[in-house]
Amino acid sequence: MSAYDQRSLETLAAQVGRLLVASEELLATAESCTGGWLGQCLTAIAGSSRWFDRGFITYSNNAKSEILGVGDDILAAQGAVSEATAAAMALGALRRSHAAWAVAITGIAGPDGGSPGRPVGTVCFAWAGPQGRVDTANCRFQGDREAVRAQSVAHALQGLLQRAGRGLG
Repeated sequence: MSAYDQRSLETLAAQVGRLLVASEELLATAESCTGGWLGQCLTAIAGSSRWFDRGFITYSNNAKSEILGVGDDILAAQGAVSEATAAAMALGALRRSHAAWAVAITGIAGPDGGSPGRPVGTVCFAWAGPQGRVDTANCRFQGDREAVRAQSVAHALQGLLQRAGRGLG
């Protein structure tokens, strides 16, 4: 079981929303292993249409490539669960939206799909901001599938709070 429940995730989402309203900026999401859970948390906040532009759920490599423009070369060389893929997803979400900020999540939630180099619980993130700046992170979360996914949503939101709060661009 994750330390993050739906209420705590929505509390983080509301904090992100307040920052974006204050800066008059929009957010887009690109999700793989979380399957839209991040977008669901964001849109659970009343008034989120003022700051949430759109979300992309790109679970397969084909979707990452076709919808977000993630290069086949990146997917072949780095794999779907990599910081390079997360960065390409976030930049693709920016290009295909009206948002100033984008966050991408791609990982292995389990219980299957892990490998020695990328065990279950490995999740990669990217936060893209104004002027094309991209920050990435690679995390290893513990727990079952739900716990890994919840921790992923929380980490993505916390990363937005840190970056948008500092006005990184």
